[in-house]
Amino acid sequence: MKVDLSAIIGSLKLKNPILVASGTFGYGTEYGRLFDVSRLGGIVTKTITLRPRAGNPSPRIWEVGGGMLNSIGLANVGVDVFISERLPKLKELETAIIINIAGSSVEEYWEVVEKLDPCSGFDAYEINISCPNVKDEGMAFGSNPQVTERIVRGVRDRTNRPIIPKLTPNVTSIGEIARVCETAGADALSLINTLVGMSVDIESRRPRLATVTGGYSGPTIKPIALAKLFEVHRAVKLPLIGIGGISNAADALEFIITGASAVQVGTANFVNPRASLEIISGLEQFCERQAVKNIADLVGSLQSG
Repeated sequence: MKVDLSAIIGSLKLKNPILVASGTFGYGTEYGRLFDVSRLGGIVTKTITLRPRAGNPSPRIWEVGGGMLNSIGLANVGVDVFISERLPKLKELETAIIINIAGSSVEEYWEVVEKLDPCSGFDAYEINISCPNVKDEGMAFGSNPQVTERIVRGVRDRTNRPIIPKLTPNVTSIGEIARVCETAGADALSLINTLVGMSVDIESRRPRLATVTGGYSGPTIKPIALAKLFEVHRAVKLPLIGIGGISNAADALEFIITGASAVQVGTANFVNPRASLEIISGLEQFCERQAVKNIADLVGSLQSG
């Protein structure tokens, strides 16, 4: 049986619902020496900001039980270098390209879009309003409904491409933030970004990360991510992209059944660079076994009553 794995995210059509998450796949081309990345449903690039960023001081990654902490601090080459050096290489890939963007102010988000939007070679924006490891930025934007509304509406006014805000779980009501994004013109939502976490070296009595806290990701956050997805699925009518602890096809299917039209593979890329391809194969095998001709039929099929 031929299985249709395609996914629709607003006006964006993906060949399959498996994306790779921002910050776990470089600028999108680095994994090309390991496998054909065009087999992916899409690539979400490393976060791009208006100016280059060196990121946070080391140590800024620490492995913990069931996951990892990171405090990279959105290190990147800046939008101008990205346009001149990175984007031409992305144009060669036969898969959807979603550029993750961030700013140190509301206006910087808009400036990044103004520079990128005249360019060809990419399909959509993921708006990072939820990074928990950037001091005085990131998560503060995504936890404030008024600021979130300004960012999203301003980006909407500057592009016709799909825009996908990435939501933080570190809020009282993620559903409220989701509704703000929907009203402001978002085409879809990505959720969740990392949780705030920390680890301590008991011998030195010092934090493992130079910034003390960082973003916690990996398999153990999956139950939290699923619960947040379930909340947002009931709050808005937008397509959702599930993120959080996805390591295999069963994980991806939990998100899809709960309401995700697509999912992103993140921390698993560091453990198994081919995880995303294995998940695509696993989805196809599951659908064949269950006689599901179109994976879209599984989206939001959760029997919770």
